Amino acid sequence: MTIGLERLLAHMAWANKLTIEHLQTLPEDSLKAYATNTDWHAGEIIHHIVEAADFYVYRIRGEFAEVPGEKLKEIEKISDLELLKSQAVAIDAALAECMKLDDIQVEFENSRKELVKRWRSTILSQAIHHATEHRAQLASALEVKGFKAMDLDEMDLWRFEINNG
Repeated sequence: MTIGLERLLAHMAWANKLTIEHLQTLPEDSLKAYATNTDWHAGEIIHHIVEAADFYVYRIRGEFAEVPGEKLKEIEKISDLELLKSQAVAIDAALAECMKLDDIQVEFENSRKELVKRWRSTILSQAIHHATEHRAQLASALEVKGFKAMDLDEMDLWRFEINNG
């Protein structure tokens, strides 16, 4: 058996789900918690994790994931997280499906309007790293404002393996 990204993508989906479920237990004003930049508050960070994942899907296969409901523009209320969670599940599943594609270089325009080429495997790896990075940022934002942060040690790969075989 070769080593692949399956376990890492499965972990990412699991950790994203746990993160959203944790946020659903917090008071509404927790969504405005931030560490250093008011624009990067908890609601924006969790929305960004999911929205960016869909852009990674788009970059890999040229189309966005099919998601339930209308895509949310922002997260303003705790109740918004239920739809975001179902969209995250669909997007994370679409990323996992991308593993079946050939690992070729794809071209796309980056945020600076430059045409770049990236290997599909690089984009999938970045999707995993990106979600992990922002979950840590989210935990910091919550903690610094006095809200209960997710226990990132309970969401690590070791815990995932214990819980999911």
